[in-house]
Order: sequence, then C-alpha cells, then structure tokens
Amino acid sequence: MSPIPRRRVLASTGALAGAALIPTEAAAAARPTPAGRVLPGDVRYPDLVRGFNLRWAGKPDYVLLPTTTEQVVRAVSDAVRSGRRVTVRSGGHCFEDFTTTPDIKVVIDLSQLAAISYDAGRRAIEVEAGATLVEVYDTMFRRWGVTVPGGQCLSVGAGGHVPGAGYGPMSRMYGLISDHLYAVEVVVVDRDGGAHAVVARRDDPDARLRDLWWAHTGGGGGSFGVVTRFWFRTPGATGDDPSGLLPKPPSHTWLSSVIWPWEGLTEAGFTRLVRNYGSWYERHRAAGTPFDGLFSRFNLLHKAGGVVQLASSLASDGGDAEQRMREFVAAIGEGVGVPSMVTEHRRVPWLHSVSWANNAGADPTGRADYKSANMRRGFTAEQLAAMYRHLTRTDYQHQTALVSIASLGGRIGAVAPGHTAVAQRDSIMRAMFFATWHDPAEDDRHVAWVREFYKGVFAATGGVPVPNEVTDGCFINYPDGDLNDPRWNSSGVPWHTLYFKDNYARLQRTKAQWDPRNVFHHSQSIRPPAR
Repeated sequence: MSPIPRRRVLASTGALAGAALIPTEAAAAARPTPAGRVLPGDVRYPDLVRGFNLRWAGKPDYVLLPTTTEQVVRAVSDAVRSGRRVTVRSGGHCFEDFTTTPDIKVVIDLSQLAAISYDAGRRAIEVEAGATLVEVYDTMFRRWGVTVPGGQCLSVGAGGHVPGAGYGPMSRMYGLISDHLYAVEVVVVDRDGGAHAVVARRDDPDARLRDLWWAHTGGGGGSFGVVTRFWFRTPGATGDDPSGLLPKPPSHTWLSSVIWPWEGLTEAGFTRLVRNYGSWYERHRAAGTPFDGLFSRFNLLHKAGGVVQLASSLASDGGDAEQRMREFVAAIGEGVGVPSMVTEHRRVPWLHSVSWANNAGADPTGRADYKSANMRRGFTAEQLAAMYRHLTRTDYQHQTALVSIASLGGRIGAVAPGHTAVAQRDSIMRAMFFATWHDPAEDDRHVAWVREFYKGVFAATGGVPVPNEVTDGCFINYPDGDLNDPRWNSSGVPWHTLYFKDNYARLQRTKAQWDPRNVFHHSQSIRPPAR
C-alpha cells in the first residue's frame, strides 16, 4: 500500500463576510510574494508543461506557481494586460489538450495552493484548489472524522475534480462531491479586463453569485475563471462543529477483487456476465437500500489482458456486510459458465481502503485516450455484441485496453437535474473506454482502436451515447475532443448536449455574466451565448 504523503494544513484563516471581491489594486497594495515563475530551460519546465496524459505537452512562455489567491489575481491580470492566453492546472488530470495547445502562453499551476482548514466564519471546511484527493481524504478524516464523496484516483486535484462533479466509492451513499460544495472562490476577469477574486455561495442573496456557484457544481473547469478555493458543507448541516458538517465515512470497508479468465469465456458467457452487472444496478438504483455503500468497477480488459475483473468496495459498519458482498459477486457471476477466482476478499479500516491498489488510478508516466458513457439501463444486445467483438479482436491486441464500468445510482439520483449543473442524475453506471501505452510511435494504433470500439458500441445512435432511455450522454471530467468531430459523432447531438443537456443554456448565461471577454476557454469550454 502506498504511503500517504505528509499533509499541508493551515489553521483557520477566519471568515470573509459575504461575497469577497478582491480587486487587482488591493492585491498590489498587499505586496504578496511574487508567484514562482518557471521559464523554458528551467529543470522544472518539462514536468510543469505536462499533465497526467503524456500525449499532451505545452510550450508556454512561463508557468506560474502561486501560493495565494492574490498572486493568482496578479498573474491573470498580467496575462490579460500583455495579451497572453492563460490557462490553469491543479492536479493535471485533464484527459485532453485543454491546457497544452500552442496558443497558451501562461499556465497557472495551483499545486502549491493546497491548504486544508476549517473556516469558522463560513462553518465550512476550506480546501484550496491544488490539494489532491489523497490530501483531502486524509486531512478531513484525521482532523475531523469526515469526508467528501470524491473519486478514486488519489493524485487528482480538487481544482478540476469538484467543478466536474467527481464521483467515487462513497457516492451511492452521499451523492457527488459537488453536492456538498457550499462556496467557491474564483478569479474572474470583467468586461474591462480587470481581474478580481469573487466568493460565490449556494445561499447567496445575489442571483448572479448563486449562478457562479451553481456553474461549479458540474459545469467543468476552465470556463469561468481560476478556482482558488472551495468550501464544503453538506446541505442541511447545522452547528459549528466541523465534525458534523460533512458525511462520516464507515469505520471499515470490505474489499473484493474477482476475476474471470478470458480462456473459455464464450460470447454467450461474456454477454451474460455484463448483462448480470447492468441488471443488478437496474434493480438497486434507488437510495435507501443495504447496498448504498457498494461501489464497483467492472474492468473488461481486451482478451490480450487475460481476464475480466470486478473490483468492489462496501461500507461495512453493518454486521452482514461480508454476506452482502458475497451475494453481489455471486449475482454477477451467475450462469456465466466459467468459474471465477477471488483474488482479494478482506475487511480494512476505511482510510486504508482509500489507498487500495485498485483505486490508485492509471500510470502517470504513460499516454492514453479516453471516452465515456452514462448508462440509464444495462447495455443492449447490440452494444454487448460490439463490446465482445472489439475486446476479442486479433488485429489489435493490447493488455491495457479496456472498458471500465463504474457504479452510480443511490443518492446521486436523489438530487434534481437542475439543482446543480449535473443533468445526468438517474444513470446507474458510467463506462470509460480507454487504452494506455508508453511509446509515442503507437499513438495512432491505440487511438484508432478506442475510437472504433466506442463508435461500434454506440453505432445505433451516431457513434455516441445520446440521451435516450438507455444512454445519457458523457461525463465532462472524462473529456473527449472527438465529440466535436462529425467523423466520430454523426448523431446530430452537439458535444455540449452530451455533457450538460438542458443545463447548458444556464451555463452559457453564467459564462456571459462572469467571463464576458471569454478569457478562459478551450475546445469544450462553455461558449458565450449567441447574440
């Protein structure tokens, strides 16, 4: 098990009353320490112009490493004044080239803005945007015994994860991480080009500020400004004790890993296996069942990978948790015709489960291509046939090519689609189609397979999972530039509908209010409304 890195925690900084507005002039008067500036030729530069996916590398004039909001305000102001395009990175896990295109001249790297503290004035736990998920989980738990229902990949940064409405092992119990977002601090640029830091709360009396908060509950990153801080408090939480303001995790978790070998797995057996998985989550989509605390990933590797794996975790405060886990695994394997092998079955304390190897995420030194699909029901017969065909292709064989199908449902569906920016509330599963590799010379081969696989599965709807009774679009935190391309999306449904559905119009209005100059943009950022 990987060691948990040393926490960076600051004491409470107190409250800023109302919606704090920090003009550029005030930041200059405060004389903050200049943010670290990394130029080409600096030993740090090759690392800081890349994110998680090594397919993408930028060539900015410089990378800034701020440690305060005031430094971010100054950095944005300087970039706008000098006519340089500016973008922001926290954990660097964007799957596409949103922070590395050639026209980007300034990258604001928030990795050093990573403190976690309790804000007594706002009665909320404050998380700076550069904090990684492992830091968030560890600090919240050790200091206050609470958590937020975020994702599994521990090196993901809060700055992108939260605005995209991240999900993970606790989401069927407690919803999405953005469902617990109380306030957000964003450095925005006004119509005159001035940079300011604004705090927007979910209960703000100003409707414009409420819209800005709302846009960061699922509208994705990079569209409205630079997020510097989040404050978390569960809706309805009362009092001023931080240990009672966010969900408490279970004391223990059951972990299970089960594999089915591809050898002997016929198309009929494969179809039964995946259909069992979808049917189980159809039956258990509602909240308030003994399986609220269950999360699973069904990793359907290419046949070259040798196996199909079901990795699951279950909150185990209840005495019958082990039996429930066994029932779940048995239901998935029923009638498959190939015996399964249990590779892990154990109970561990909750914080230890956070660092479980099956939750760690992909190789940060590799290259990859990703696509996503929200599923309202199990896969159709045609979709399952396409999955089997592409996962058993002999003209393409690669051990780390797969579709990973994660569980949704439960409390995620208890929130109305318009209450936050997340429109896909009734999905029961989320599929990620991807391949990972290392050799740049193999880019075209692997990207082609992922494209063909995805297009084949959703051939009946123009190559993408259009919103209908079975599928419900895509996940903005797994961005896919091909959704903009009619060669791969012939559905007639635009990329923004696949991500945001009917919520897109409100996101556009918020964009016009808070980024009227369209300073913050990328190929799938929120577009200003047409005039």
